[in-house]
Amino acid sequence: MILRGKNLDFVILLDVYGDVLTQRQRDFLELYYCNDLSLSEIAEDEGVTRQAVRDSIKRGEQILADLESKLLLAEKIKGCREIFNKIEELALSADIPEIAGLAARGKELL
Repeated sequence: MILRGKNLDFVILLDVYGDVLTQRQRDFLELYYCNDLSLSEIAEDEGVTRQAVRDSIKRGEQILADLESKLLLAEKIKGCREIFNKIEELALSADIPEIAGLAARGKELL
């Protein structure tokens, strides 16, 4: 998904791997992707230059992308959600609400 030129896949990667970033990288990425602030808005709010914000975000993005390319956790989570969706759909069509409920619960845990 793209929002004003932003690759929102980083929102998912931030959720999965965000704890390995510095607090500053994580904060800037959250402000940029989750709160949809511009680099200039973040820089002004944080009292730093626009370039400092950009550098921190780019470095954080690179770390997240590198981790995903090695570990593929976000991809695996996406696959699990698709499987739970299919199980839930089949259980509902077969009128097995207990299984559908378990599949829905499984999606929530991811």
